[in-house]
Amino acid sequence: MTEPPSSNLEKAPAQAAAQPKRPEMRVRPTAPILPPSNIQGNALMVVISIMAFLACLTLGGVSMVRSTAASWESQISREITIQIKPDDNLDMEKALTQARDLALTFVGTKSGQIVDEAATARLLEPWLGPGLDLKDLPVPRLVVITIDESNPPDFDAMRGLLRDSIPQASLDDHRTWVDRLVSMAHTTVLIGTGVLLLVFSAMVLTVVFATRGALSGNRHIVEVLHFVGAESSFVATEFQKHFLKISLKGSAIGSALAALFFATAGFWQSRTLATPETDQATALFGTFSVGVLGYAGIFATMIVIALLTTVTARLTVMRTIYEIDTLRSDPTRTDGIAS
Repeated sequence: MTEPPSSNLEKAPAQAAAQPKRPEMRVRPTAPILPPSNIQGNALMVVISIMAFLACLTLGGVSMVRSTAASWESQISREITIQIKPDDNLDMEKALTQARDLALTFVGTKSGQIVDEAATARLLEPWLGPGLDLKDLPVPRLVVITIDESNPPDFDAMRGLLRDSIPQASLDDHRTWVDRLVSMAHTTVLIGTGVLLLVFSAMVLTVVFATRGALSGNRHIVEVLHFVGAESSFVATEFQKHFLKISLKGSAIGSALAALFFATAGFWQSRTLATPETDQATALFGTFSVGVLGYAGIFATMIVIALLTTVTARLTVMRTIYEIDTLRSDPTRTDGIAS
């Protein structure tokens, strides 16, 4: 007799429990498509760091020269000088006071200061030596007038009034010096800008060729991914992310070193004031401070380098996939296709 169906159902769980259990399936951890660190990537990072450092250094130098030239121009253009030549029939102290008061009557003047005998002697000390007695020499005396740069006085009218009141007085508005200084400053800034453009051009070419060289070492990865059916946009995105990380690291290192250089130079300059070395450096280059705009330019340079590398990587991968498809469709065609 056959067993009832109910008894078969009761035996089924017992038989299933007696069978050995299958081992749990473990998913093998996925590795990145591109190796996180290799010789090509490290070399590209070093190249990007060097070019970012040079570009940021040049950018900071041009910014420093521009601010120094503007400071020179402002310092000279905000003052004028009244010179009074000595005369036997002239009361010098009275003439100095009169000249100062006449100049201050004009709209656009702020203050006036008479250069005393001690200060005049200090001005002549490099040429005539210490211990100079101005009474023994016919040395002109000076009055320094501070003016409003945005609303300067009428220099011709002031010059005529001084000549009529004090024949020995002459007005120097420093226009000749200001014009020469402005011309020199503009020329210096133009030269610095030209050097900056050359450095940026060299940086662009170097980063582009270094990126393409690093990608050529990973061409086989592009080919394998494309042959197994990966979409072109997926492959390009993966390479784009990889080279974006490399370029950000490299440009951040170079930019940080340039910013640290300017910060260290500015700190050293502030700690060594009133020394011959610092005075000469300040006279030639101004203060080693690029300001907020300079540091913003350094940060912008870092971003530009990173974007440039990323775009180059994407375009190169798309070009490589196009070459692979072209060669597969026509194996005899090898003109213009890199092997």
